[in-house]
Amino acid sequence: MTDSSITKDIVERSARAQAYWEQLNCKFKGADRVFDGCIADAKRVFTHEGIDAYIENARFLGKMGRGPEPLLIYLAEAPTIASIAGEEILPEIKDFAYYLSRNTNFKAIVPFLQTLTAVTRRLQTRELLLHYFDLLKDMIEKTTLSVHGHHTTFPSPGLEDFLKQAPRLFTLLNLEGLRNWVDYGVRYYSKHPERQKDYFSLQAADSVAVMQRERHGTLLVDNEHKMDLYLRSMWDDSDYLVPYSLAFDELRKPMPYYDDMGIRLPDVYGDKNGVRGVNRYRAALAHIAAHRRWSSKMVVDNWSPFQRIAVEVFEDSRVEFLAMQRFPGLRKYFRALHPVPKEEDLQLKNVSLINLRLALLSRVILDPNFKVENADINEFVTRFFTEMKTGESKSANMADLAIAFIARTRRQTDASPNTYFENTEVDYRDDNRHLWIYIEASDEEENFEHLDEQKIADDMDALPPRHYHEWDYASQSYRPDWVSVYEAVHPSGNVQVIDHILEKHSALAKRLKAILDMLKPQQKVRIRYQEEGSELDLDVAIRSLIDMKGGSQPDMRINMSHKNDGRDIAVMLLVDLSQSLNERAAGSSQTILELSQEAVSLLAWTIDKLGDKFAIAGFNSDTRHHVRYAHIKGFDEKWNTQVKGRLAAMEAQYSTRMGAAMRHAAHYLEAQKADKKLMLILTDGEPADIDVDDAQLLIQDTRKAVSELQQEGIYSYCINLDPKADEYVQDIFGRQYTVIDNVDKLPEKLPQIFMALTK
Repeated sequence: MTDSSITKDIVERSARAQAYWEQLNCKFKGADRVFDGCIADAKRVFTHEGIDAYIENARFLGKMGRGPEPLLIYLAEAPTIASIAGEEILPEIKDFAYYLSRNTNFKAIVPFLQTLTAVTRRLQTRELLLHYFDLLKDMIEKTTLSVHGHHTTFPSPGLEDFLKQAPRLFTLLNLEGLRNWVDYGVRYYSKHPERQKDYFSLQAADSVAVMQRERHGTLLVDNEHKMDLYLRSMWDDSDYLVPYSLAFDELRKPMPYYDDMGIRLPDVYGDKNGVRGVNRYRAALAHIAAHRRWSSKMVVDNWSPFQRIAVEVFEDSRVEFLAMQRFPGLRKYFRALHPVPKEEDLQLKNVSLINLRLALLSRVILDPNFKVENADINEFVTRFFTEMKTGESKSANMADLAIAFIARTRRQTDASPNTYFENTEVDYRDDNRHLWIYIEASDEEENFEHLDEQKIADDMDALPPRHYHEWDYASQSYRPDWVSVYEAVHPSGNVQVIDHILEKHSALAKRLKAILDMLKPQQKVRIRYQEEGSELDLDVAIRSLIDMKGGSQPDMRINMSHKNDGRDIAVMLLVDLSQSLNERAAGSSQTILELSQEAVSLLAWTIDKLGDKFAIAGFNSDTRHHVRYAHIKGFDEKWNTQVKGRLAAMEAQYSTRMGAAMRHAAHYLEAQKADKKLMLILTDGEPADIDVDDAQLLIQDTRKAVSELQQEGIYSYCINLDPKADEYVQDIFGRQYTVIDNVDKLPEKLPQIFMALTK
């Protein structure tokens, strides 16, 4: 091609670009500086018709009256989007941006366009992108707030936060999972703008919980037993396996690690590079187990950060080398999961390349087929294998090699804040915190263990909370980890209060005792070979005496005891301690709480006389974030002064979130070895709490809890003191309830109900 033809071609192309610029008809300052680059990208992607549509859509966005950003972002991003999903998507993008501009959500146009390229890379097709647009429209229509009686509307509170999170969300969820996650936030926070923002920005606890529920991959919780067996059988090692989330800590990017509390691993692993999720867990555990077997701690106060990073890589390579000698099959997993760094990038200028050099060295050590030309890296690989051939390699030897490597290869640009990270992170390796000993704490020492402050009751020395799901009857689904239950041992009071109650009802106790004698099992079963027992087992005693006289070691288990046969029951008595119990019982001088205290005392005395295993607990609630569960008597405790003291101190306050309390009580009742398991719930009203507007919500949740307990083999029965209980109690418990209209009769009736249930 001649110089004149080249010049002519340049002129023609410039003329076409000028024509497109005139077609765009843009007056925004600075747009002309980026236009030539954008139109050049567009020409590589679009057909002639596509370029015309590209320019026309951009012109439309510039004339919407929403500033220059929509136009400029569209010009820059549309070619990439079209190269993935096809140029047919361009009018759809323009139409959706216009849809946003026509209502109060116009501020969401910029984050929508800014994140659309990343979203397109995940979804790939025009069809899925259109589903994504429909999802956004549905969310907007359901969360845009209107003021009743006025024409004023407010933008969807969580939309901008959601759009900013969208690229990250699509790395964790497919489109269906994302829709379920969005629907949850819309359904429960449509009337709470601030909570909606927290949810869609991933700041709310239930946002994280629902995300976990919708994620797909190999879950650690589903494979914990399998991984424990792997550690035990292959490595003769065992420890608690504690999951953490990879999804919600973008800044720290947590890695596997172990400490005195257990081995921390990601909660979910997807398949990667042909390695199934379960084998990724095996690779991570093998690496950690190798460290636990062969690594030693080192004092690092005088080491620089670069030296420390290098020591980690050399020591990681050493323990993996030893692991692969023992289990050669590990190599294929390590090699598949280890990144393949690019040696040519060592030529980059003004970039810190320390991570790249170490990643190249690590890859060469792991994979004999991976070759590099860098002389320094090859020299230290040779020195590494020479050290390993001695058979006496130690962590300290690797530290010496690593420090020498840093001294040899360090460059001026390594101190640059612009650091190279591409293909350098080995995500199955742990963070090596176990290697370091700090004589003096320094600014470089990192605090890895950050414990969130726990919200606990001011008046109870509670354990960390247990979280329970709650049933939403409207959506027919659970709200995961919705309720926080704080448990503690109930404070103690004056034991004489309970003794006085039992003395007051001594006549009733005598009548109950006659019934108890009939209920007690009459069959006795001998339990032989006891070191301590109620009587001597003559056969065993004589045999032991003969052994002793013959010079043999006698069997000292010469006693026997007896147990009743035919009655094996475990009982959990769950007492409602909500504020309404402080009211006076109709026609009585006592409060409902005082009458409940008397009834529980007599029931406890009754069960103790029968010999059944039983526990007593009280509950109340102050919103879903704080359900109090107070242990009054445990299954392993005797009916004694300590238990009576706790019973004497019972107080009533707050509300009645019954479903959560029943699920927590079932946690203890399930663990009992008994043929029959009975949960008695003593309450004076329907389930309710101050953070719930829909009266049916907690009623239906408690009904669901009853069903869950039934599936676990637990029979639940309600004794209700509310005269209006017939309106709701059958919906919850079916036929498994008794309503006591005359609360004054409760101390007498409660033991009788129990005996009727267990006879």
